[in-house]
Amino acid sequence: MELRQLEYFVAVAEERNFTRAAERVHISQSGVSAQIRQLERELGAELFDRSARTVTLTVAGKAALEHARAALAAAGAVGQAVDEVTCLLRGRLTVGMVIGCTLTPLFDALAAFHQAHPAVEISLLEDNSDRLVEQVRAGAVDVALTGTAAVPDGLDALTVVSERLVAAVPAGHPLTKRRRVTLRDLAAHPLVCMPPGTGLRTVFDRACAAASLRPTIALEASAADAIAALAARGLGVAVLSTSMAAAHSDRLTAHLVDDIGAPALLALIWDGTRNPAVRELLAHTRRAFGIPAPGGVGNAGEAAGC
Repeated sequence: MELRQLEYFVAVAEERNFTRAAERVHISQSGVSAQIRQLERELGAELFDRSARTVTLTVAGKAALEHARAALAAAGAVGQAVDEVTCLLRGRLTVGMVIGCTLTPLFDALAAFHQAHPAVEISLLEDNSDRLVEQVRAGAVDVALTGTAAVPDGLDALTVVSERLVAAVPAGHPLTKRRRVTLRDLAAHPLVCMPPGTGLRTVFDRACAAASLRPTIALEASAADAIAALAARGLGVAVLSTSMAAAHSDRLTAHLVDDIGAPALLALIWDGTRNPAVRELLAHTRRAFGIPAPGGVGNAGEAAGC
């Protein structure tokens, strides 16, 4: 009895048709039929009733089906276990990324992961942070880079950026002359900010609510470059993080907002580390951002020399 015979048996049982089963396993129909006949001879019983147009399982076939599925699953688990030890990861890794992300170390981590594990297919999905959290919880995304005010409950996280919020204005704006800028100062001007559902906006909205302020959000944009460009043209005060504003220091002056103490976070989030590809990506991400591994030692992949 061979694993391929069990694979063909399960395919015919699920498709209820030899032709469709053959297409599914990518061999000829005669090849599938021959292997099933050989399996039946070895077991001493017919597994399918072929008398009607639709193939159905016999009593013996029904008894064998779940065991065949279990044997194939066990064989797959053996392969995955060996792959983990030898670093030959396979499969698919779905990575979520907050809209407008231009975080170079993350791209470096993805490139290093791809070079180390070319058999893993990487797919990238952009969305706002709130929806990415939902998709990680639902299992649709394996790991996601999100902007957040705090680590979402029930999920694991690796914070890669933690920064204060600033108000950024062009030359000649009244706020350029102030030594200190507060939320109340900002409320006197139209603002350009990220939309709801982003970590930076969540931090800002919570601070405003705590101060009982309702500033005017004149314009919203998902990309820091767009916010800076709008503010530079006098359309509002940009609310950004320190590094976002620093990238536009040639045209904007940034002031820390004194009464927003909570930082905006950029964090990778995931739901457990059952997927070995997630563990490996996290290791590459720590290296790319210069973040020490937990406990000061490498993960299993690093210890194995992957």
